[in-house]
Amino acid sequence: MTGSDQPALLDVRDLHTRYGRVEALGGVSVSVPRGHIVSVIGANGAGKTTLMNAVMGLLPSQGTITYAGEDLRTVPLEGRVARGMSLVPERRDLFASMSVHDNLVLGAYSRRRQPWRSDLDGVYHRFPRLLERRSQLAGTLSGGEQQMLAIGRALMARPRLLLLDEPSLGLAPLIVRDILQIVRGLRDEGVTVLLVEQNARASLAISDGAYVLETGQVKLSGPAADLAQHPDLTASYLGS
Repeated sequence: MTGSDQPALLDVRDLHTRYGRVEALGGVSVSVPRGHIVSVIGANGAGKTTLMNAVMGLLPSQGTITYAGEDLRTVPLEGRVARGMSLVPERRDLFASMSVHDNLVLGAYSRRRQPWRSDLDGVYHRFPRLLERRSQLAGTLSGGEQQMLAIGRALMARPRLLLLDEPSLGLAPLIVRDILQIVRGLRDEGVTVLLVEQNARASLAISDGAYVLETGQVKLSGPAADLAQHPDLTASYLGS
């Protein structure tokens, strides 16, 4: 548990996922309170991305995934997006041959019958660099700009729960700082965030709670400030 008294927007219980005969998640339980950032940290192969994909319905799983009080076991990916869940994958999955503007508009696809232009203005206000490059092909952007575009596209769906998978991957330290500050700002505006990150120190600094995954199981959990001082975590992920 992360130590919060807030009700959970996302509650994952005893989640199991397999790749063939290999069990990638072995009974993982994670709770994400409303209006909080919760980080999941761990080494490569720990099961972090598998957890995110299972929560979004991209992978079959066993266990219980409850979102806003609703059991999602029979809800497909499209239904989860319609309910306010958005995933920014590790690979970003942008449409490289389309413009920044068109990538953002596609992010509002699930809301095609609702007004979305004010949300586009909001993304451009949050990411002025995207406004400057709105006609540029997404595939020609820098790594940091592509990450901004991936987050901006997810925000076009007006998510209540934003799942971010390794947003700092491959980025320069100054860009990482900017991206994580944006994530903290989203939390302050009421967006709940589940953040998967290898940069344990940076993610704990902006998070309310955290979980440590090792070989598909939760090894540590609690308030982020407490875990940042935990001797096992310090030795393994933060440096002694």
